[in-house]
Amino acid sequence: MHHIDISIEKDIFSANQRLASQNAAHLVSHKVRAFDLLGGIGSGKTALIEQMIPRLETMGLKGAAIAGDVYGDDDFRRITSLGIPAENVNTGKECHLDAHMVEHALHHLPLEMIDVLFIENVGNMVCPTDFELGAEKRIVVVSSTEGDDVVNKHPMMFRGCQIGVLNKIDLAEAVGADLNRMETDMHRYNPDMKVFRTNMKTGDGLDALLTEILV
Repeated sequence: MHHIDISIEKDIFSANQRLASQNAAHLVSHKVRAFDLLGGIGSGKTALIEQMIPRLETMGLKGAAIAGDVYGDDDFRRITSLGIPAENVNTGKECHLDAHMVEHALHHLPLEMIDVLFIENVGNMVCPTDFELGAEKRIVVVSSTEGDDVVNKHPMMFRGCQIGVLNKIDLAEAVGADLNRMETDMHRYNPDMKVFRTNMKTGDGLDALLTEILV
């Protein structure tokens, strides 16, 4: 029985990977650059989109987003208030987006009008790791308020992402979080990860982050 379970799991992952590759090709054919945002609830993923869209517009680039949540449309409503194309994806019992869900969302977006697409994954530090979506880069967002041991508790999340965002740096002292420890842990699990310290309220670190995203 154990071997059957492993076989089924491998089939699910390989099927998802095939779809993710198809999504990637679909996005490239429309000249859309897509980025997967991962992180826990309240880490700052939606706030990051809210900060990046106006910056993209000053560069003459049109942004869009897919908002993934287990239930509800809170993040989706925040994103649509920015006046950009967006799709809301509720996963139900699933704690992550998968390539099939994203494929459906892509068919409802005006890709010919979009330059940059942010795919906001479900707020979870474990489930999304194994399910690529077709984005060209994966960005993990963690906040100081999650505790400075959050990186050490979720090594696979950081191994699978190219960019790390260390958010709510203004609150680190108040919650007793050691930002240096968090960044050191990120590089311990992923030596090549580019790490950016940000404050979504003041905009600190966001211009440099956007440059790295689009490089």
